[in-house]
Amino acid sequence: MFIDIHTHAYHPKISDKVLAQLEDHYGIKPVGTGQIDDLIARAKKAGLEKVVVHNAATAAAQVVPANNWAIRIHRENPEVLSFGTLHPDYPDFERELDRLERNGIKGIKFHADFQGFRLDDHRLWPIFEALSGRFMVMLHVGDNLPPDENNSSPDKVAAIVRDFPGLTVIAAHLGGYLHWQYVLEHLLGKDVYIDTSSSLSFIDDDTLHRIFDGHPRERILFGSDYPLFDPGDEIGLLRRRLSLRDAELESLLSAATALFR
Repeated sequence: MFIDIHTHAYHPKISDKVLAQLEDHYGIKPVGTGQIDDLIARAKKAGLEKVVVHNAATAAAQVVPANNWAIRIHRENPEVLSFGTLHPDYPDFERELDRLERNGIKGIKFHADFQGFRLDDHRLWPIFEALSGRFMVMLHVGDNLPPDENNSSPDKVAAIVRDFPGLTVIAAHLGGYLHWQYVLEHLLGKDVYIDTSSSLSFIDDDTLHRIFDGHPRERILFGSDYPLFDPGDEIGLLRRRLSLRDAELESLLSAATALFR
């Protein structure tokens, strides 16, 4: 099964606003509408069978509405595998995890930079403990700030992996957007998954090859980060930049399947 492990899709009422915010923050013009029908159409055109859709509540009050959206698109679209979201200020996270589990949700997304906390904030520790062995965690990692100023740097992810060995962690953006030198130092070869989202257009050839050669291939997952990038375009770029043979590309596109068994 070919899976895009890292996508986003927004309610039609807010999709235009979110796309504008993304372009303002990252300086990248999004593709498409940012809505679920456009995402699914692009994924099918790229030969993908499933897309994992993420959202992140930027305040405690948004946790339930954001998870309602995740549950809805998960239920209504057979191509969608939704991740839910939590926030360290949300008081009753265990009940919310029970609700997500009852509705077939298998993962939680954290975007510390957008959500306004640091990944080394120990308010997260009870949440990580509750997630261990039960839910996957997708972590946004990296940005254009140095590690000591960045909320989600690779060293913080390494500490989570060390302290919660039963937690399945996916570090987005090849382990850290614009922080790939720190990925080599802190995450390479560790018991952590990384995805290819929002990386291939920015990382240099030497570092890209060092990450792919030094990290277990079964722990490298394809992600497009739609609507920032088109899944089909990212698959083509992945093939070209790494000179992947058909079998190698197919193995990478299907690597996430094991996480959903």
